[in-house]
Amino acid sequence: MTAITEANVAAARTLLAELTLDEKVDMIHAAGLFRTEGVPRLGIPPFKMDDGPMGPREELHNDNWAPLYNTRDRVTYLPSGSAVASTWNRDLAHKAGQVLGAEARGRGKDVILGPSINIKRSPLCGRNFEYMSEDPYLTGEQGVAFVKGVQESDVAACAKHYAANSQETDRLEVDETISERALREIYLPAFEDVVKRGGVLSLMGAYNLVNGEQCCESKRLLDDILRGEWGFRGFVVSDWSAVKRTVASARVGLDVEMSVTPNFDEYYFANPLRKAVQNGEVDEVDIDAKVLRVLAVMDALHMLPAYGEHGEHGAENTARKPGSYATLAHAQAALDVARESIVLLKNEADDQGHTLLPLDEHSMRRVLVVGANADRIHSSGGGSAVIKALHEVTPILGLNGQLGGNVEIEYALGYDAKQVVQDDSWQEDSLENSVDSAADDAERAAHLREEAVSLAREYAASGDPVIFVGGLDHEYDLEGRDRENLQLPYGQDALIEALLEVNPNTILVFVAGSPVAMPWADCARAIVWNWYNGCESGTALAETLLGRVNPSGHLPETFPMALEDSPAHSIGTFGPGLHVRYDEDIFVGYRHYETEHVPVLFPFGHGLGYTTFDYSACDVRLVDDEVRLAFTVTNTGKRAGKAVPQVYFGLEGTGESRPIKELRGFTKVELQPGESRQIELVLDAARALRYWSNESGAYALAPAAHVYVGESVADIRLTGFLAACEAADSDQSKDGMAITA
Repeated sequence: MTAITEANVAAARTLLAELTLDEKVDMIHAAGLFRTEGVPRLGIPPFKMDDGPMGPREELHNDNWAPLYNTRDRVTYLPSGSAVASTWNRDLAHKAGQVLGAEARGRGKDVILGPSINIKRSPLCGRNFEYMSEDPYLTGEQGVAFVKGVQESDVAACAKHYAANSQETDRLEVDETISERALREIYLPAFEDVVKRGGVLSLMGAYNLVNGEQCCESKRLLDDILRGEWGFRGFVVSDWSAVKRTVASARVGLDVEMSVTPNFDEYYFANPLRKAVQNGEVDEVDIDAKVLRVLAVMDALHMLPAYGEHGEHGAENTARKPGSYATLAHAQAALDVARESIVLLKNEADDQGHTLLPLDEHSMRRVLVVGANADRIHSSGGGSAVIKALHEVTPILGLNGQLGGNVEIEYALGYDAKQVVQDDSWQEDSLENSVDSAADDAERAAHLREEAVSLAREYAASGDPVIFVGGLDHEYDLEGRDRENLQLPYGQDALIEALLEVNPNTILVFVAGSPVAMPWADCARAIVWNWYNGCESGTALAETLLGRVNPSGHLPETFPMALEDSPAHSIGTFGPGLHVRYDEDIFVGYRHYETEHVPVLFPFGHGLGYTTFDYSACDVRLVDDEVRLAFTVTNTGKRAGKAVPQVYFGLEGTGESRPIKELRGFTKVELQPGESRQIELVLDAARALRYWSNESGAYALAPAAHVYVGESVADIRLTGFLAACEAADSDQSKDGMAITA
């Protein structure tokens, strides 16, 4: 893992001393849409950045958003952040990061703008597909692993968007009123994790305001917390056009300004900053601090000229890794992630105990596939997550490729959704709220629906399988616009209801990046959730449907019954409007649903497979400032599979209103049929028992906690209780625990 060292800082100081004011200023604002200016006379290169978290973006002209190349910038399309989180597998998050870092480096980039680690506060947020989870612990664990993977290739990861960027509507101006407790427990911990445990080299400042302060002007966020409390030594880059005022941002720890227009000399950190220094409004020391951080990161990435014994510069630094992109190995890694991210939401057995999934490929002679998402790619849309993919296997291609010539695959569109292809002008328009451009054609919709239903009726009579593949696309999951509701677009609900009426055995598959309402869920026997799953999405889906892969994905967020059940909407407020109140406080997602006993469609952590697991023999104790948890998991089914034991704490004795369950640990373990294994988890007690005390206005440690182990937050198999006084069992008195917050 690349990290800032004292040697990096020393090298940076040496170079800084030789820079003129003009050279310094040129290094901290854009000189291109994705780069800063270098200092050729000192061997300092430009800083080259690029979107995004699902793969390096296509190459653009320096001063306009038109594509530059034809084929040479095609890359591996990686599964979305939600998919990575859905694996509940740190090793796979690390592998995804490794691919992204290698591809960015291979494309000549120094900073890749990801991972996206904002909390999913509302199911309507347009960028939820990029984000990982509604839970800060899961986001932090997967985010740390991802960042470490990226930075192995001498590329800086850029965790975004700092902080609390939870909606797209009015994103440049919305002011969010958030309690200190919610900030400290929900919206900041994942950023703290990637800084302190992941060693992330850069962060992106968000567009929005938090408690009346623009994020890119906030001394509290950028200096007091990020650098002061967490010890961050990297640099902070603004989101593109997030800087609003020269002096306000220059005086805080915002280091580099980027934007979407080509008038680079007019940026706030360009000529206006030079003028502010001349007028005495900004001290050159503030600029020095910014440049020092940029140079230190450059040195950590082996970008700067090597220094001799006496400090002379100019020698070539050949230690930097070269990277690679669009490789077979990277496609395989994307497939590995996709395989473990798919969530089997429902697989109900009939009266004879038979389930619809997995399909028996040896007995099939034909299969009907219905739905536009079966034959749509998704790499070509979504905002700054868009890439030029080398390839993308769609669901119908995956099925065709896996079933070969022995099975006839018939396809019916079912509903009308055009292929989303993002045009070149979207970025310059991204500072305004996006508008839904989808149009309805009732006559065509009725025709497509009847065609699909008629075929499904025929397949029901013959007993051949029917697979519906629907969901969302990047007309709905995208940067710049939030969804208006949870309903499926394009008349899909009516189609699904009609399909289930004529063929109750229809298998429902959804490709999407955020939850949808499922009014027909009780009538469906099999429901599969696929996310935007990268270049091998269709391959992984086909393997899962056919039973070649046993699904092991678990939801990283709650699927609510209705929007009004979501605490961001029922307790707090969510756009539009320039002021949003986070009145749900820390009761985000499952913390609210569980504590208030609100029924949900599918709970946080939920995921089925083609086997079953039994849990037994739970032991939990506090030893030497560690929570040591042991239990046994047994595969009680007939197939090998991967269990995802999840550990939740219910903090006790705080004297404050708390969620009854909060994720504090997880692992993933593969077991053969009949195999039992003792799982041992060691948790840092200071982290597991930590909470923000409203009374003291600081972090504190709960004196006790209920401990829950299960397959989801709602499927608890084992319980225990942890009290601080148990430290006495290991010759530690309560006063001698030495646990600090």
